[in-house]
Amino acid sequence: MIRSILLGLLLIAPASFANEAITEGPAGTEMAVFAGGCFWCTESDFDKMPGVVETISGYTGGEASTADYQQVSAGGPGHIESVAVFFDPSKTSYATLVEAFWKTIDPITPNAQFCDHGSQYSSALYYANDKQKALLEASREALARSGRFEQPIATLILPRQPFYPAEEYHQDYYQKNPLRYNFYRTTCGRDARLEELWGN
Repeated sequence: MIRSILLGLLLIAPASFANEAITEGPAGTEMAVFAGGCFWCTESDFDKMPGVVETISGYTGGEASTADYQQVSAGGPGHIESVAVFFDPSKTSYATLVEAFWKTIDPITPNAQFCDHGSQYSSALYYANDKQKALLEASREALARSGRFEQPIATLILPRQPFYPAEEYHQDYYQKNPLRYNFYRTTCGRDARLEELWGN
Protein backbone atom coordinates (compact mmCIF):
# COMPACT_ATOMS: atom_id res chain seq x y z
CA MET A 1 0.00 0.00 0.00
CA ILE A 2 2.76 2.43 0.95
CA ARG A 3 4.69 1.62 -2.21
CA SER A 4 1.56 2.01 -4.35
CA ILE A 5 1.15 5.54 -3.00
CA LEU A 6 4.81 6.36 -3.67
CA LEU A 7 4.59 5.05 -7.22
CA GLY A 8 1.45 7.10 -7.71
CA LEU A 9 3.38 10.20 -6.66
CA LEU A 10 5.74 9.51 -9.55
CA LEU A 11 2.76 9.72 -11.91
CA ILE A 12 3.65 6.36 -13.35
CA ALA A 13 1.00 4.77 -15.50
CA PRO A 14 2.28 1.25 -16.18
CA ALA A 15 1.53 0.27 -19.74
CA SER A 16 1.64 -3.28 -20.99
CA PHE A 17 5.02 -4.67 -20.02
CA ALA A 18 6.62 -7.84 -21.28
CA ASN A 19 10.10 -8.91 -20.34
CA GLU A 20 12.36 -11.85 -20.99
CA ALA A 21 14.09 -14.00 -18.41
CA ILE A 22 17.74 -13.29 -17.74
CA THR A 23 20.31 -15.91 -16.82
CA GLU A 24 23.61 -14.07 -16.73
CA GLY A 25 25.16 -10.73 -15.92
CA PRO A 26 28.49 -9.00 -16.55
CA ALA A 27 31.37 -11.16 -17.76
CA GLY A 28 33.20 -12.93 -14.96
CA THR A 29 30.27 -12.87 -12.54
CA GLU A 30 28.05 -15.55 -11.10
CA MET A 31 24.31 -15.17 -10.51
CA ALA A 32 22.36 -15.73 -7.32
CA VAL A 33 18.69 -14.98 -6.62
CA PHE A 34 17.22 -13.92 -3.27
CA ALA A 35 13.74 -12.84 -2.18
CA GLY A 36 13.51 -10.61 0.86
CA GLY A 37 10.21 -8.81 0.50
CA CYS A 38 10.42 -5.39 -1.15
CA PHE A 39 12.99 -5.70 -3.91
CA TRP A 40 13.97 -2.03 -3.54
CA CYS A 41 15.31 -2.86 -0.09
CA THR A 42 16.93 -6.18 -0.98
CA GLU A 43 18.68 -4.55 -3.93
CA SER A 44 19.96 -1.75 -1.70
CA ASP A 45 21.24 -4.21 0.92
CA PHE A 46 23.18 -6.33 -1.59
CA ASP A 47 24.63 -3.32 -3.41
CA LYS A 48 26.51 -2.50 -0.21
CA MET A 49 28.26 -5.87 -0.12
CA PRO A 50 31.89 -6.23 -1.27
CA GLY A 51 32.19 -8.34 -4.41
CA VAL A 52 28.69 -7.60 -5.69
CA VAL A 53 28.99 -6.22 -9.21
CA GLU A 54 25.34 -5.67 -10.14
CA THR A 55 21.84 -6.23 -8.79
CA ILE A 56 18.54 -6.38 -10.67
CA SER A 57 15.08 -6.20 -9.11
CA GLY A 58 12.60 -8.63 -10.57
CA TYR A 59 10.21 -11.52 -10.23
CA THR A 60 10.63 -15.27 -10.09
CA GLY A 61 8.85 -18.48 -9.18
CA GLY A 62 5.56 -18.08 -11.01
CA GLU A 63 4.02 -20.07 -13.81
CA ALA A 64 3.64 -17.21 -16.29
CA SER A 65 6.34 -16.72 -18.92
CA THR A 66 6.70 -13.05 -18.02
CA ALA A 67 5.78 -10.82 -15.09
CA ASP A 68 5.01 -7.21 -14.25
CA TYR A 69 4.52 -5.22 -11.09
CA GLN A 70 0.75 -4.92 -11.33
CA GLN A 71 0.34 -8.70 -11.64
CA VAL A 72 2.82 -9.62 -8.93
CA SER A 73 1.83 -7.01 -6.35
CA ALA A 74 -1.76 -8.21 -6.69
CA GLY A 75 -0.66 -11.79 -6.01
CA GLY A 76 -1.18 -12.75 -9.64
CA PRO A 77 0.78 -15.52 -11.35
CA GLY A 78 2.64 -16.86 -8.32
CA HIS A 79 5.84 -14.87 -8.75
CA ILE A 80 7.79 -13.56 -5.76
CA GLU A 81 9.51 -10.19 -5.71
CA SER A 82 13.21 -11.00 -5.83
CA VAL A 83 16.65 -9.72 -6.72
CA ALA A 84 19.27 -11.20 -9.02
CA VAL A 85 22.71 -10.63 -7.55
CA PHE A 86 25.74 -10.84 -9.83
CA PHE A 87 28.96 -11.25 -7.89
CA ASP A 88 32.66 -11.63 -8.56
CA PRO A 89 33.60 -15.09 -7.22
CA SER A 90 37.19 -13.94 -6.72
CA LYS A 91 36.00 -11.35 -4.20
CA THR A 92 33.08 -13.03 -2.46
CA SER A 93 31.19 -16.31 -2.48
CA TYR A 94 27.67 -17.59 -2.70
CA ALA A 95 27.95 -18.80 0.91
CA THR A 96 28.98 -15.32 2.07
CA LEU A 97 25.99 -13.76 0.32
CA VAL A 98 23.66 -16.31 1.89
CA GLU A 99 24.92 -15.63 5.40
CA ALA A 100 24.60 -11.87 4.88
CA PHE A 101 21.10 -12.26 3.46
CA TRP A 102 19.66 -13.73 6.67
CA LYS A 103 20.26 -10.51 8.60
CA THR A 104 18.41 -8.43 6.00
CA ILE A 105 15.11 -10.31 6.39
CA ASP A 106 12.54 -11.51 8.92
CA PRO A 107 13.06 -15.28 8.60
CA ILE A 108 10.26 -16.33 10.95
CA THR A 109 7.23 -14.71 9.31
CA PRO A 110 5.70 -16.70 6.43
CA ASN A 111 4.10 -15.06 3.39
CA ALA A 112 5.17 -11.56 4.40
CA GLN A 113 8.11 -9.28 4.99
CA PHE A 114 7.58 -6.33 7.31
CA CYS A 115 4.57 -4.27 6.13
CA ASP A 116 4.20 -6.18 2.85
CA HIS A 117 1.89 -9.19 3.11
CA GLY A 118 1.11 -11.97 0.65
CA SER A 119 3.03 -14.88 -0.82
CA GLN A 120 4.54 -12.52 -3.40
CA TYR A 121 6.56 -11.01 -0.52
CA SER A 122 7.81 -14.29 0.95
CA SER A 123 11.46 -14.60 1.85
CA ALA A 124 13.21 -17.24 -0.22
CA LEU A 125 16.61 -18.57 -1.21
CA TYR A 126 17.05 -20.06 -4.67
CA TYR A 127 19.55 -22.74 -5.64
CA ALA A 128 20.93 -23.48 -9.10
CA ASN A 129 22.37 -26.92 -8.34
CA ASP A 130 22.59 -29.63 -5.68
CA LYS A 131 25.67 -28.09 -4.08
CA GLN A 132 23.87 -24.80 -3.54
CA LYS A 133 20.79 -26.61 -2.26
CA ALA A 134 22.86 -28.46 0.35
CA LEU A 135 24.52 -25.20 1.39
CA LEU A 136 21.16 -23.46 1.81
CA GLU A 137 19.66 -26.30 3.80
CA ALA A 138 22.70 -26.41 6.09
CA SER A 139 22.58 -22.65 6.57
CA ARG A 140 18.88 -22.67 7.43
CA GLU A 141 19.35 -25.61 9.80
CA ALA A 142 22.23 -23.84 11.54
CA LEU A 143 20.02 -20.79 12.08
CA ALA A 144 17.19 -22.98 13.38
CA ARG A 145 19.55 -24.68 15.84
CA SER A 146 21.17 -21.44 16.97
CA GLY A 147 18.47 -20.77 19.54
CA ARG A 148 17.98 -17.21 18.34
CA PHE A 149 14.34 -17.77 17.45
CA GLU A 150 11.61 -19.80 19.13
CA GLN A 151 9.55 -19.91 15.94
CA PRO A 152 10.50 -22.13 12.98
CA ILE A 153 12.39 -20.63 10.07
CA ALA A 154 9.82 -19.73 7.41
CA THR A 155 12.23 -18.73 4.64
CA LEU A 156 11.73 -20.93 1.60
CA ILE A 157 14.45 -22.87 -0.19
CA LEU A 158 13.46 -23.30 -3.84
CA PRO A 159 15.02 -24.32 -7.15
CA ARG A 160 15.95 -21.35 -9.26
CA GLN A 161 13.37 -20.60 -11.91
CA PRO A 162 13.29 -18.02 -14.72
CA PHE A 163 14.04 -14.55 -13.39
CA TYR A 164 12.25 -11.62 -15.01
CA PRO A 165 13.63 -8.11 -14.45
CA ALA A 166 11.18 -5.58 -13.09
CA GLU A 167 10.25 -2.37 -14.84
CA GLU A 168 13.00 0.21 -15.23
CA TYR A 169 11.48 2.56 -12.65
CA HIS A 170 12.05 -0.12 -9.98
CA GLN A 171 15.75 -0.56 -10.75
CA ASP A 172 18.02 1.24 -8.26
CA TYR A 173 14.93 2.90 -6.80
CA TYR A 174 16.78 3.74 -3.60
CA GLN A 175 19.28 5.80 -5.62
CA LYS A 176 16.82 7.42 -7.99
CA ASN A 177 14.30 8.36 -5.29
CA PRO A 178 16.16 8.41 -1.96
CA LEU A 179 13.61 10.46 -0.02
CA ARG A 180 10.67 8.28 -1.06
CA TYR A 181 12.71 5.13 -0.54
CA ASN A 182 13.77 6.11 2.98
CA PHE A 183 10.19 7.11 3.79
CA TYR A 184 8.95 3.71 2.62
CA ARG A 185 11.66 1.74 4.44
CA THR A 186 11.05 3.61 7.70
CA THR A 187 7.26 3.58 7.48
CA CYS A 188 7.28 -0.11 6.63
CA GLY A 189 9.19 -0.77 9.86
CA ARG A 190 11.90 -2.78 8.13
CA ASP A 191 14.92 -1.55 10.06
CA ALA A 192 13.11 -1.46 13.39
CA ARG A 193 12.08 -5.10 12.94
CA LEU A 194 15.58 -6.11 11.81
CA GLU A 195 17.04 -4.56 14.96
CA GLU A 196 14.46 -6.40 17.05
CA LEU A 197 15.36 -9.70 15.38
CA TRP A 198 19.12 -9.36 14.97
CA GLY A 199 20.25 -6.51 17.20
CA ASN A 200 22.64 -3.83 16.03
